[in-house]
Amino acid sequence: MTWRGSTTPQDRIFACLPYLLPFLDGLGFSGPFFSQFPVLQPLLIPFVPLLQIYNFPFAGLIVFIALFALVVRNENINHFIRFNTMQAILIDIVLILCNLIVNFILQPVLQGGLILETLFNVIFLGTLVAVIYSVVQSALGRYAEIPTLSDAVYMQVR
Repeated sequence: MTWRGSTTPQDRIFACLPYLLPFLDGLGFSGPFFSQFPVLQPLLIPFVPLLQIYNFPFAGLIVFIALFALVVRNENINHFIRFNTMQAILIDIVLILCNLIVNFILQPVLQGGLILETLFNVIFLGTLVAVIYSVVQSALGRYAEIPTLSDAVYMQVR
């Protein structure tokens, strides 16, 4: 949906960049997937420098707060960019909640095994699909409509 006006190629590129945040957080769940499909590991090579920077202490939190304060709340930035930034932030919040639930509730109970590996694969692949869908829609100049999540984004970004 492009009801807020047209987007420039520069706006489309800037709208795609925030989706690196949930992608990098989603890679924390990718261990079982890449152990089952090691032939796909070379696909991560371009992201290694970003992962090294992102693994510094509190780097994720700093990027998270900076995106929210400097992009989402800045009325001077195009609505398209602010919408996609907020959607990336909300996907990241969902991943953080999944990480907390897995680490503090499920992992001590299940202690590894097939169920936990399946859960990791579902979370990773779900994140990957959401990020790829959102990036493709943003690159095309459309608003990526993810059910429930996009409604929450519309309430935050005016």
